Amino acid sequence: MSDRLQQTLHRFDHYNGADPTVFSWQGETCPQELFLAQKLHEWVVKLAPDAAEPLILASRCQHIGRWEIARKSYPEGRIGYLTWRKALMRHHAEIAAGLLRESGYSDSDIERVTSIVMKQGIKQDADVQVMENALCLVFLQYQYEDFHPAHGDKIVGILKKSLLKMDEAGHRWALTLPYSPTGLGYLERALASDAA
Repeated sequence: MSDRLQQTLHRFDHYNGADPTVFSWQGETCPQELFLAQKLHEWVVKLAPDAAEPLILASRCQHIGRWEIARKSYPEGRIGYLTWRKALMRHHAEIAAGLLRESGYSDSDIERVTSIVMKQGIKQDADVQVMENALCLVFLQYQYEDFHPAHGDKIVGILKKSLLKMDEAGHRWALTLPYSPTGLGYLERALASDAA
């Protein structure tokens, strides 16, 4: 790993270290977006051991500064939600581009990283697909078991939407993670309905 890459990953981590939301995992706490970015990076490296530098960079800045645009600043409902998500994607890409520029990356490198961050070409671009698989796997590994009890059977539909974004390799990895019996049941139902 080059010095510039290491320094840029450190810049991303420093930025995400300012997240006021605390994430707890196995008795330890960490700023939420710092924790999730590091876990996303781990998954990307596991899924694509020979990943090119832009994908490695994107894995640590995918949701950079996420806490800076609150969901409640947009209207309730699906349209408000989708508008918020688009604003967040642009926000992540802008922050990442600024930090990459400070690190001396070229315009073409910055454009490649931000295109992955903005998920341009999902299902067609291999790097974007790796990122989508990794994002879903981070959710399943670190957030799903706390998330699903509040949603009951509705979680099957929620999972199905996420699983549709993954490919078959991502589905196989998802089934290797440890779940509660209830959590696994919901996941298997979502996968079955996805295959139907």
